[in-house]
Amino acid sequence: MAIAERNVSPTAWVVTPLRVLLIEDSDADGKSVIAELRGSGRPIEIRRVGTADDLRAALALGNWDVVISDWALPSLDAISALDLVKASGQDIPFIVASGTIGEELAVSALRAGAHDFVLKDKMARLIPAIDREVGEARIREARRRAEKDLRASEARYRALFENSPLPMWVSDMVTLAFLAVNEAAVRQYGYTREELASMTLADLASPPEAAEPSDRSDHAAASETRPLSRHRRKDGSFVLVEVNHHDVEFEGRAARLVVTNDVTERLRSEDALRQTEEQLRQTQKLEAIGSLAGGVAHDFNNMLSVILSYGSLVLAELKPGDPLRDDIQEMTRAGERAAELTRQLLAFSRQQVLAPQLLDLNRIVHSMNKMLHRLLGEDIELSLLTGHRLGKIVADPSQVEQVLMNLVVNARDAMLGGGKVSIETTNVDLDEAYAKAHVDVTAGPFVMLAVTDTGKGMDRDTMRRIFEPFFTTKAQGKGTGLGLSTVFGIVKQSGGHIWVYSEIGRGSTFKVYFPRAHGTEENASEPPGPIHLFGSETVLLVEDEDQVRNLVRTILRRNGYNVLEAQNGGEAFLICEQYGAKIHLLLTDLVMPRMSGRQVAERLLAMRPGIKVLYVSGYTENAAVHHGVLDSGIAFLEKPITPNALLRKLREVLDG
Repeated sequence: MAIAERNVSPTAWVVTPLRVLLIEDSDADGKSVIAELRGSGRPIEIRRVGTADDLRAALALGNWDVVISDWALPSLDAISALDLVKASGQDIPFIVASGTIGEELAVSALRAGAHDFVLKDKMARLIPAIDREVGEARIREARRRAEKDLRASEARYRALFENSPLPMWVSDMVTLAFLAVNEAAVRQYGYTREELASMTLADLASPPEAAEPSDRSDHAAASETRPLSRHRRKDGSFVLVEVNHHDVEFEGRAARLVVTNDVTERLRSEDALRQTEEQLRQTQKLEAIGSLAGGVAHDFNNMLSVILSYGSLVLAELKPGDPLRDDIQEMTRAGERAAELTRQLLAFSRQQVLAPQLLDLNRIVHSMNKMLHRLLGEDIELSLLTGHRLGKIVADPSQVEQVLMNLVVNARDAMLGGGKVSIETTNVDLDEAYAKAHVDVTAGPFVMLAVTDTGKGMDRDTMRRIFEPFFTTKAQGKGTGLGLSTVFGIVKQSGGHIWVYSEIGRGSTFKVYFPRAHGTEENASEPPGPIHLFGSETVLLVEDEDQVRNLVRTILRRNGYNVLEAQNGGEAFLICEQYGAKIHLLLTDLVMPRMSGRQVAERLLAMRPGIKVLYVSGYTENAAVHHGVLDSGIAFLEKPITPNALLRKLREVLDG
């Protein structure tokens, strides 16, 4: 039988009633307990039950503050009632109130989970026991709620941490050890969570030699002064990242929450954009100068026509011994020299009249052999390296001769103490990737004319201005500064493209690309490559120019190769020591600061016998061989690099 009783004080509307579940079969004992509770002066809600079913029903209602149970009832005892309370999953203080319980039974009740026991002849202890246990129960409930909220909060932040698209980790402030990493960090760096858990931040840092890349200032500007770090991935490649961090406490220790943002591709795109903008500005500047020079040349030619014509008329009237004759002849010679300057200005401005023909570039080169030898002198060695089955070009033969002669004269003037000049011709194919990276270049088949010298070379500032009219590095009175600008104008007017590669103290290579006439070439100089250019081998790439290194890495990875990249020899040696698997090929620039590609190859061959080597350089292959840079027969690829040429050469070396 269930009996509900309610005692509400006048202040019940401001005080929460104490809800009591009383397990008692004796009316007298029940009234005694209720009287004791009423005597406390607080609002009380009481429900009295005497059977297990009534107890289950009352527990189902929930929200009881305390359970007070007699020790023994006809159909239910205190231990069984305690078990039912526990089974309900509620944390309700359970107090045994009995007149028959002894000390031994009381101890067993406490061990079973009862919170306290009160003898019915000492009911004064009941209210303090209830206050204490209810207070502790509320503390436990508050603690559970706080722990639940904390777990929910941790779960939310864990979800944010794990699902962040940016790599994140928590590291120890003292040891720099990784304490936690998210999935994005695992993907970016290539290590498993277990591997990162055994590493420190120092393991991601690039080696000291690579800690300050040459373009760090440019990158810092590009990233709006945010700090940049250069991190090494598991595969040996490097990534530039922006780093943001916040100091936190993690599992009781001082730690740092770090977020990184990979800006490698962004900076590469910005660098490419800046390079294209620079090329465009240079092209626009040359166009503007050309327009001005062409206008001046045309007007000046009109005046020169008058001067030279009247000079000829006066000379015809003067007798051989006339004292004025020498003066007029000197004036006429000066006018003829001025006319030659105007012709060069017109060539630069691409406004001269051309007579294009179908030409064999090899025939022109060989026909000028004797004249070029005389032009160079005895202290300069000349080598002609003409390509086999060279395609034809459509150009003005006299202008092509002018281009070759001006380039040879420029090479001679760069070697005051003697040296070597090589002239090379070959068929090449410039692809879309090369065309996109160079303003005013169209992809397609070309015939290349390359002139290489072993002179003093040029710095970048000089290379930016070499095609400007009247710009010269020679002493005053030693040159007009129109030689290379004339070459530039003739090549552009012929639909071609000119590219320059130079190293201080190493010399220069000028590569002129004339469009190959359709249907006239016999066979391309490059033999057909394999049908499949993909590979899975590991290539160690060593290149000091970031843009070239990034380009080669992208080409190789897109075609299946595993690429380990290094900026210099020091990085290459470190990677070689740390990389456990086989490295199939070393792809290295030939000319680098501090250590040449050949020196890098010699040391790596000692570390990894059997590794194959492919050299890359802006010098043409034959020039590099004949100038003593490489031994004949060494695998070599000349810049500018095109994807097709690189992949074919790579497979040729790997499969050879």
